[in-house]
Amino acid sequence: MSRVPGWLGKLGAGLTRISERLNERRAEVEREHAPAPDPSDAPQPAPRSAAPDAAEAVVPPVRRPAPPAGPRPDPAEAVPWGVRVAAEAGWRLLVLAGTLWVLMRIISAVQLVVFAFVIALLVTALLQPTVARLTRRGVPRGPATALTAISGFVVIGLMGWFVTWQVMENIDTLSNQIQSGIDDLRDWLLKSPFHVTDKQINQIAKNLREAIGANTDQITSAGLEGVQVIIEALTSILLVFFSTLFLLYDGRRIWEWFLKLVPAAARPGVAGAGPRAWSTLTAYVRGTVLVALIDAIFIGIGIYFLDVPMAVPLAVFIFLFSFIPLVGAVASGALAVMVALVTQGVFTAVMTLVVVLAVQQIEGHVLQPFILGRAVRVHPLAVVLTVAAGGMVAGIGGAVVAVPLVAVTNTVVGYLRVYSEEVAASQSEPSAVEGDHGGEQQSG
Repeated sequence: MSRVPGWLGKLGAGLTRISERLNERRAEVEREHAPAPDPSDAPQPAPRSAAPDAAEAVVPPVRRPAPPAGPRPDPAEAVPWGVRVAAEAGWRLLVLAGTLWVLMRIISAVQLVVFAFVIALLVTALLQPTVARLTRRGVPRGPATALTAISGFVVIGLMGWFVTWQVMENIDTLSNQIQSGIDDLRDWLLKSPFHVTDKQINQIAKNLREAIGANTDQITSAGLEGVQVIIEALTSILLVFFSTLFLLYDGRRIWEWFLKLVPAAARPGVAGAGPRAWSTLTAYVRGTVLVALIDAIFIGIGIYFLDVPMAVPLAVFIFLFSFIPLVGAVASGALAVMVALVTQGVFTAVMTLVVVLAVQQIEGHVLQPFILGRAVRVHPLAVVLTVAAGGMVAGIGGAVVAVPLVAVTNTVVGYLRVYSEEVAASQSEPSAVEGDHGGEQQSG
């Protein structure tokens, strides 16, 4: 058996080394041009030697380095900016809504006291100019306050007594006229072009009787609660009277004490907004009283010449209902039209409606802009929404105080906005002056 020559073995070993170096170079080139490391790639076997009889050399698999693990981003930074802003505004709105809810619960718990104080503020705004006028003429403040307050409440009491007296005096005559008016209205409906039949009228009357019978329990319970209502009404009257006395006599000192509760940073702005809010409230109350008085006088004269029963009590009702913007005028006018319809007939009711609409149009387009002025002017849409919201929250009392509250709030917000702009301008002026002086010194 012949032996392989030595030079042939050396040649095979050299070729093997050359092949290994080529494989290493190829692996380096692949690592440099690879798009991304992929650990799942299977290792490629090394190529066989070019020499058919050389020993097989196996190249080990190439291990690609794993990408370095960097720090994870902050979760707050991963949230989009718009979502973060919405979340920040959302929880602040929830806090404000919760605070408002708690405040409304507290107010509802002491609703009697709150309404008494608010009515006292309105009465004080109406009577305070009289106290100031008497004080300027040399009357001491105590007697001037007592005289004005007692006179005002006596006038209000006389109005209530007069309405009650007129109703009690004319209730029998009015009931007879109402019965006769209902019969006339029935005959008119039967002969009218609306094709109303006697059966339909009887069905309407039957439905009314059933509704009254179904609500008998509620009517009875309301009658049983009448004593409690009377006690609450007397308590409210006493609270209004004494609150009005103290506000008229010592209102300035009460305001100064309230300012001490305000933080020092906001005290100058609140101190300036307070007198302007009080001027707005005074103008609103006095203007509303004057407009209501004119409405009551002219509508009362109109329905008096139309021979509508109880014209004077109806005029007083119109005066009182006029303190509820929009809704009060509609309700009092509808009451006058209904009384005219059931007592005097359709023609008188139509003429009463014409009188009411004419006076209310003059009030809305002439009297209110001229008497109330621009200082307490509120948009009609804001009036409607405010009265509706006040009525839903606190009934008739809420509807009465809603509009003056909005007027005062509008005045306060407007003043605070102007005041903040003036403060910002005054703070920016010294810095600008200092910058000018520094430039002059550098140029010098």
